[in-house]
Amino acid sequence: MSDIKLAKQTYASSQEVKWCSGCGDYSVLKQAQLALLDLGLESEDVVFVSGIGCSSRFPYYLNTYGYHTIHGRGIAVATGVKSQNPDLSVWVTVGDGDAMSIGGNHFIHAIKRNIDMVCILMDNRIYGLTKGQISPTSEKGKITKTTPYGSLEDPLNPVQLALGAGGTFVARSTDRDQKLLRKLLVDAHDHKGFSLVHILQNCLIFNDATFEPYVGKEKAENTVILEHGEPMIFGKESDKAIILDNLTPKVVAVADVSPEQILRHNAHDENSLIPQVIASLPMGEFPMPMGIIRAVEKESYDDALQNQMDEQVAAKGAGDLQALLTGRDTWTIS
Repeated sequence: MSDIKLAKQTYASSQEVKWCSGCGDYSVLKQAQLALLDLGLESEDVVFVSGIGCSSRFPYYLNTYGYHTIHGRGIAVATGVKSQNPDLSVWVTVGDGDAMSIGGNHFIHAIKRNIDMVCILMDNRIYGLTKGQISPTSEKGKITKTTPYGSLEDPLNPVQLALGAGGTFVARSTDRDQKLLRKLLVDAHDHKGFSLVHILQNCLIFNDATFEPYVGKEKAENTVILEHGEPMIFGKESDKAIILDNLTPKVVAVADVSPEQILRHNAHDENSLIPQVIASLPMGEFPMPMGIIRAVEKESYDDALQNQMDEQVAAKGAGDLQALLTGRDTWTIS
């Protein structure tokens, strides 16, 4: 039996999957099911939480626990789930409008706290469920129903924002690169802390082909696949490279520089400066970085919370836990 059939039998719910034909969410759903299969997780040990948007249909389609919340609040609810049941594998699926606008505060602070969850951010640069308005990641000049003369705003970069908030695991893929996406979802789960997987996801109806440079025939010229410890070389002929000239990134011909000059990717660097430089490469002038941009170790909030509670319970003796949680000084000894 194929992995796909086995994954669907194990992790697919009885609900009919309803997205527009050709939507990139289908690919993300399949790779999420395959990642769960690779991880060998039991359905009852997994919970998917979502906000509002096309991507937020996820909990209905998976044979796991699920929680469909309100717009922008998926990460907040997932934080509560993980804090109260740290043994659960917690995944939250959000869209660019869901997470980067009304949910932006929760996004930033969950990253800062390093809550142990996987955040799947499906970014199609548009509000799809509400029929085609600009989102926080829409490109400047975008013409939509809400910007008939073109958007005047620069887009938010979710990866750059996550790194600025102290993200310990930050990665990117496209919906079409199924092999890379599956691997990143597995790696994200295995990381202890907040794990962002930013997915460039096509909306066939309201923003079709917006990511064509990164998924089409010219993707080799427009993307660089990051591998820890490997030089940042790209192009159809692997003839282009990225170097840093006094912290200013430049694209050069491989033949024109020595191997030592080419920037080598260090995903595990505790200093987030170079990952920030990589994440900030201007679109169109540089290739889009794909893969794990940063993966460093740091205590997760839920572990720290549990340790704090254990220490206080041990110090107070066997007592009224509610008193501990409410800060009362009077304890009832059982």
